[in-house]
Amino acid sequence: MPLAGLSLRNVRKSFGDALILDSVSLDVEPREFIAFLGPSGSGKSTLLRIIAGLETADAGEVWLDDRRIDRLPPGDRDVAMVFQAYALYPHMTVRENMAFGLKNARVPKAEIEARIAQAAASLEIESQLDKKPGQMSGGQRQRVAIGRAIVKHPALFLLDEPLSNLDAALRNRTRVELAQLRRRVEAALIMVTHDQAEAMTLADRIVVMNDKRIQQVGAPMELYTRPANSWVARFVGSPAMTLAPGVIAPSEGRCARVRLAGGAEVETRVARNGLAIGEPVELGLRSEYVGVTAPGAGTVDAEAALVERLGDRTLVYARLSDGLEVTAQDEGASQVRIGDRVGLEINGAAAHLFGPDGAGHHAEADAA
Repeated sequence: MPLAGLSLRNVRKSFGDALILDSVSLDVEPREFIAFLGPSGSGKSTLLRIIAGLETADAGEVWLDDRRIDRLPPGDRDVAMVFQAYALYPHMTVRENMAFGLKNARVPKAEIEARIAQAAASLEIESQLDKKPGQMSGGQRQRVAIGRAIVKHPALFLLDEPLSNLDAALRNRTRVELAQLRRRVEAALIMVTHDQAEAMTLADRIVVMNDKRIQQVGAPMELYTRPANSWVARFVGSPAMTLAPGVIAPSEGRCARVRLAGGAEVETRVARNGLAIGEPVELGLRSEYVGVTAPGAGTVDAEAALVERLGDRTLVYARLSDGLEVTAQDEGASQVRIGDRVGLEINGAAAHLFGPDGAGHHAEADAA
């Protein structure tokens, strides 16, 4: 039996007068791991619930392979959902929780037992099968919730912030388990998260959502290195990309040169096509491409407003004379202290440009 892919076509949803999703379209490949990433209120959980059948779209269609499923009840969609709050029956054992949906579907008893045994082994919860949820840790309960979805053998897994209730250490371990799990299941997975590390670690592609719409869809490093617009540039990556206001300055080559507010100029490797001299832009700078040097020795001078020591590297949050804050990166043993004057060496070849409409312009490999 061929594996199923998902297609969302112009999905729209409002709650009263509040528009939540505005004509959202997306295709998910069979066995693909997709993360819906965005701030609270971006519509990512609502979209997941529409796919699951827990919410009804006002317009649009949801297709799973060659079946339109948005008109079907949740139990007929061949979709399994793992909730943030586990949603386990407290009076049932783990075994009974995992078997519940299969019994309702009239799956033969022997097959139910086989599926539970296989899922329990994959999730390392064989010793927990006769316990009730109240006797288990949060991480164990989350594995049970995932196991209950696995035994259904669905065409699509939906995970609604499955790690958000776990402490940091357990979250990291369960993240590894999810990465291993996706290699064993014959289905696509869609996970809602607000955690960039989860999305960047687990997903084949990330769907970045904000303002009722999809802002960008791409592989994790594609979003980081080629953000579609200034909002994605700020949202994806930690620390956030610095966006420095400037204007396009005259230059002799085919690449854009940017004059910053303080007068310093940065030569980029972004093709100047469509960018007029004098046009206002924002220069996008990742911290790893802004080095710390002695005052007067870099592109611009600044004052260190905050120094964040991370062991292998040091982040210096520096303030320019016009008040703009730029995040720079220094060596782990950096001697910079708060209040020090420093030089910032900007690597223009790695810079991004964002036009007045917020659209991203990025360096081309053959730019010169």
